[in-house]
Amino acid sequence: MRYKTIVPGTFLSRENRFIAKVEIDGKVETVHVKNTGRCRELLIPGAKVYLEKSDNPTRKTLYDLVVVQKGERLVNMDSQIPNAAAEEWIKSGAFKKNICQVKREVTYGNSRFDLFVEYKEGKRVIPAFVEVKGVTLEDDGVVRFPDAPTIRGIKHIHELMECQKDGYEAYLLFVIQMNNVKYFEPDSVIHADFAQALKEAHEAGVHILAYDCDVTPDTMVIKRPVEVRIEGKKI
Repeated sequence: MRYKTIVPGTFLSRENRFIAKVEIDGKVETVHVKNTGRCRELLIPGAKVYLEKSDNPTRKTLYDLVVVQKGERLVNMDSQIPNAAAEEWIKSGAFKKNICQVKREVTYGNSRFDLFVEYKEGKRVIPAFVEVKGVTLEDDGVVRFPDAPTIRGIKHIHELMECQKDGYEAYLLFVIQMNNVKYFEPDSVIHADFAQALKEAHEAGVHILAYDCDVTPDTMVIKRPVEVRIEGKKI
């Protein structure tokens, strides 16, 4: 996944969930934040950031904040990019071989999942639903989700469990928007109910996957599997 035009800047402040102040080439700009999460450990005054410049001159904000420098690590914080990166990754054959089709935003019953995949296994065509969650919260190499309570996230887990019961393969893919991490776990402190739902989904047969990404100021590519732990145990 590649951005078009990226420029560096210095983060100054966050006005609200959608808007921040960033210094670009000595000028203070009002920019759009492409992540409505808290991101308090990322958006620190003085942090180096990277922004995508819009090619639409009539936009109120000409820049989108997409990447933050956190210590030695680049963190992509664009909440829209994980789905696109996951689709690219699946189509590359890294998820399953013999991919037949990949569709975005597919409805099943009362649910809408990020990706619907069909792949061949021998003569059989296997249908699978994949729900994607971007992960930006990191502490000493341990990455966690969510960074804020998410009722919607619990709903997605329950819907995946229903798909699995109905004979579909069901996957919850955590796209870790950085590299060089130790392991992934649900954040039971921030949202204990999400952590419990994830445990139940795993026990019900939903596949829980986590992969890190190689991140540059203008690219993000899914790369390596990351160990998943639930209640401190590797799954």
